[in-house]
Amino acid sequence: MRRRLDRTAVRATTAVAATAALALTLAACGGGTKDHTSGGGKGGSTAPTVQLPKLSGQKLQVTAVWTGPERENFVKVLDEFEKRTGATVDFVPSGDDMAGFIGSKIAGGGPPDIAMLQQVGVLGEFAQKGWLKPLGATAKEQLAKNYSKGWQDLGTHKGTAYGVYFKASNKSLVWYNAQAFDNAGAHEPKTWPDFVKAAEIIAESGVEPVSVGGADGWTLTDWFENIYLSQAGPKKYDQLAQHKIKWTDASVKQALTTLGQLFGRKDLLAGGNSGALQTDFPTSVTQTFSGDTPKAAMVSSADFAAANISQTRAKVGTDAKVFPFPAVGADSPVVTGGDVAVALKDNKASQALLTFLASTDAAKIWAQAGGFISPNKKLDQAAYANDVMREIAKALIAAGDDFRFDMSDQAPASFGGKPGQGEWKDLQDFLKNPKDVAGTQAQLEKDAAKSFGH
Repeated sequence: MRRRLDRTAVRATTAVAATAALALTLAACGGGTKDHTSGGGKGGSTAPTVQLPKLSGQKLQVTAVWTGPERENFVKVLDEFEKRTGATVDFVPSGDDMAGFIGSKIAGGGPPDIAMLQQVGVLGEFAQKGWLKPLGATAKEQLAKNYSKGWQDLGTHKGTAYGVYFKASNKSLVWYNAQAFDNAGAHEPKTWPDFVKAAEIIAESGVEPVSVGGADGWTLTDWFENIYLSQAGPKKYDQLAQHKIKWTDASVKQALTTLGQLFGRKDLLAGGNSGALQTDFPTSVTQTFSGDTPKAAMVSSADFAAANISQTRAKVGTDAKVFPFPAVGADSPVVTGGDVAVALKDNKASQALLTFLASTDAAKIWAQAGGFISPNKKLDQAAYANDVMREIAKALIAAGDDFRFDMSDQAPASFGGKPGQGEWKDLQDFLKNPKDVAGTQAQLEKDAAKSFGH
């Protein structure tokens, strides 16, 4: 949450990092793909946990940034809502600039009924502008039953509940090609120096080590945030997220210098720096796991990369394994993100869909499909498609209210959430010229000050 939102829910602890790291390490080492069942079949009981109204003849428009397998899996959730209510739901992709997309629809007088926002800062901006409709009683009832206070607070602005965090993500992961590691004699690194060393060993084996999706600027913010949280610590992370310290601070210099140890080595990047800048996020994942000679050995990405891996022949848990983002400071970082459902139109169908998305019924559908974790603490863990996703989800739920939300997602959209400007562009420029730490800091501070109104 950005400066206007309550940040008390967002607290990270060493215990959380240890819990997440342990669970993820177990998943990486022992990850299989067998399904666990309980109750009435795959994922437990099939009995509905929430009653929905009959909405025959009513139409809903829903927008999200999701494409490819993520879109396909979300549509499965919407299909079940249609089946149970009789409503017709139309999915409209927003593109990466959700704030711009919604703004244009509002200006044109035709906003979608429901939007899945990726930036908590955007939720605050929309609520401030009066664009969002508060959650109704049934949606709030599901939220109170199924979510920890931290996730409830993230969807709240100035005491009013607006959002349901349907999809969460653990952004502190590195996925790797098990065969490429074995061929090179590389091992899962636990620290940043070990990570760089592993990359060098892999490079010597003839495989380019690290895939970076630099064409999508948000992937670069994830790299920075993981390094910064581990190196500078939670207190500094919160201060920078709220722009209470400047981007010219020495802690930012240190983090960029550390990141430059990777970005400044074109021999460690798939395609070098220019190749990384031309690689989008989906390709950064699939090229790591495609073919007998992959274009990269590892990619730093959230749990949702599993959906992209499923588009290749690699199997999660055997061919594609995962380890926690290496510790730069004392502990590995734990950075989370998420997609929050909000209503832009207040009608019976909108509130019914928000209620459904807050239930375990909706979460279970995508959990079974794969490439998804839910902050819904009541979801039966047996629903997850494989052991790797199950362990990642367990770590998220075990964190309770103790987590750090993605920093760029807390910022105003003009700084942290728009292609071609703000933090996204500034870090792309850094990837292009990793030696210019001071220049990158100066530009980040200039853009942040403008967006935060300082």
